[in-house]
Formats: sequence, structure tokens, C-alpha cells
Amino acid sequence: QLAESGGGLVQAGDSLRLSCAATGGTFSEYAMGWLRQAPGKGRVSVAAISRTGEITYYAEPVRGRFTISVDNDKKKMYLQMNNLKPEETDVYYCAGHRTLGLGITWTESKYDLWGQGTQVTVSS
Repeated sequence: QLAESGGGLVQAGDSLRLSCAATGGTFSEYAMGWLRQAPGKGRVSVAAISRTGEITYYAEPVRGRFTISVDNDKKKMYLQMNNLKPEETDVYYCAGHRTLGLGITWTESKYDLWGQGTQVTVSS
């Protein structure tokens, strides 16, 4: 199971750090990612990291501002979000894809483990 925390209400330009804690299973077997979802729309990948943590990938709008990381010993994943923008207001989900591969997972349908989501609201 996955559980997100760290969401909240911030002003434009502020920072937030989301956390995703895993229970059960072997965390290092999962490629992980953060996805966002607006009301009435599908989930969209924001950032992804390989199961070893060596490879990361970001959606173009967040490159240079967001940083994804994992701590396999603590079974946790993080998303540091800096200089947040109002249009980034959404529910953010952490997700895991159990894989033997060494690359990242980007497609929503490949993820087989999900958290409950955490609301991020950025006011202007």
C-alpha cells in the first residue's frame, strides 16, 4: 500500500514536499511516479523514478522546479515542488509499477499500486 502526505494550501511561488510511504512488499521492486488529476480528467504523469533511483524523468512544465527522489531503506518517495503555480492545483497521487526493468514508468495504465491522493492548492 501507498500513502501520500504533505499536500496543502500555499501561495504561488511557494514550495511543498510531498511524501509517499509504502507498507508491505519490496519497495525496490517498483518503479515509482507522481501523477496529478484535475476534476473530471484523467491522471497525468508529473515525475517518475526508476526502482534504483538512478533514472528520473519530468513533465516539461515542471523541469527545473520539481525533484523526485526515493529512499529505499525507508520505503519512501518524495516530490519536492518549488515555485509552485496556481495551474498546478490538483490532487497528486503516488504510484508504483512492479517491474524487473531499470527504466522509468510514465504511462498511467502501467502503474499497479496507488495511493489515495493528496490535495495541492496553489493560490494566486
